[in-house]
Amino acid sequence: MSAINGILIVDDEADFAKGLARLTTGLFPDQTVHVAGSAKQALEILSEHDVAVCITDMRMPGMGGLDLLAKAKGLAPHLSVVVLTAYGSIDTAVQAMKAGASDFLTKPVELEQLSLVITKGLERAQLIGENRRLRELLSLQAGRGVLIGESPAMLKLRQTVSAAAGTDYTVLIRGESGTGKELVARTIHTMSRRAREPFVDLNCPAIPEQFLESELFGHLKGAFTGADKERRGLFVAAGGGTLLLDEIGDISPSVQTKLLRCLQERTIRPLGSNKNIPVDVRILASTNQNLEARIVDKSFREDLYYRLNVMTIRTPPLRDRREDIPLLSRHFLNQACEEMGSAPKDIVPEALAWLSTRSWPGNVRELQNFIRRATVYNAGDTLTVECMRAAEDAIVDDRVESTLCGNQSLQGISPYKDAKDAILGDFTRTYVREVLATTGGNVSETARISGLSRTALQKIFSRMDIDPDEFR
Repeated sequence: MSAINGILIVDDEADFAKGLARLTTGLFPDQTVHVAGSAKQALEILSEHDVAVCITDMRMPGMGGLDLLAKAKGLAPHLSVVVLTAYGSIDTAVQAMKAGASDFLTKPVELEQLSLVITKGLERAQLIGENRRLRELLSLQAGRGVLIGESPAMLKLRQTVSAAAGTDYTVLIRGESGTGKELVARTIHTMSRRAREPFVDLNCPAIPEQFLESELFGHLKGAFTGADKERRGLFVAAGGGTLLLDEIGDISPSVQTKLLRCLQERTIRPLGSNKNIPVDVRILASTNQNLEARIVDKSFREDLYYRLNVMTIRTPPLRDRREDIPLLSRHFLNQACEEMGSAPKDIVPEALAWLSTRSWPGNVRELQNFIRRATVYNAGDTLTVECMRAAEDAIVDDRVESTLCGNQSLQGISPYKDAKDAILGDFTRTYVREVLATTGGNVSETARISGLSRTALQKIFSRMDIDPDEFR
């Protein structure tokens, strides 16, 4: 794909065109400046060069500026056309803008205004060029059906995943919530020799402790009250394939002990049985917790940690791969349209740039849900910056409404002070979590950025049940 680069000046007055070209070259020395003495010559240049900005006179012999505008946009839809005339009027300006001009200048040209309109045109061309590149990358990566992203962090992640997939070792996948740990696990399975066998995932915290052992290892009929039939566990269900133990840090010490024995001996013993059953399962485990800290406080077995941690893969937070946000946004937009059963939608480059500057403490999962929301709120076929802001405003409105509704008493809305405290509390929680996400859980840096003392932060952590380790 060729780069969108260069500026084209079109004017039948040769001396004026050359003078304007000299000014433009002085302002933008890194750009190639082309000069055309007619609309016909301009179209020839546009057919040979991927120009970013075209500055054209309105009145020229033969084909005029407005006709050139229409034909030029047909050749190069990305082109920013600035219409230039000595016969400026409001009506002429409106006519040019309606025809697709990006800006309007009158002779004699003011240097500052010339610099401004060309800068805007080049920035727009850069965004559109990046948009085009994203489409091509997305098409390629969707075909692979794996991890989306071209940042250095994602290139490294894909290399690590590919290496892990070529082995049968146990892998510990670590990362913040919403960074795609389950997707990494599924990709490892898909790329491995076990791809034709089952992939089974278990969200460990979702299963009550008293049932987790049965879920994993199975049970015989009558093994406990309510066990009215035999049940095979997930180790058997995943036979020959892969078992993902999601959020492994949340399992109880008793289950940890039995899981350790299973990993050591490659056998399981269903509840109520006195026989061991051999199993052939690859184990992947994931966590967003600081397991080393849990080992220190004796809530996680050190020997189990080393059994799980044969290979480690870390999923990068979105703040470390911001350059992937436009590519991810397009991917999620396509997904949202498919989920809603709607026609495909587009997203303007300016909206992608807006998304790239926003904080995403919930990482990729938060971005995906935000795109879904923006897609629902947009009735047209294109997502704009206004759609993004509407979706963001809706989030704030939902938080306020939720807080107010959550604090209603039997007599109606809660007192002003209580409602205010609740909203402020929600703001404090969100703010502190976002700063922690930015600093990677570094409390000292969080204190510096927020202007709060470490003591004040510790009180907020305690009061609002915030664990800085979650963000590391």
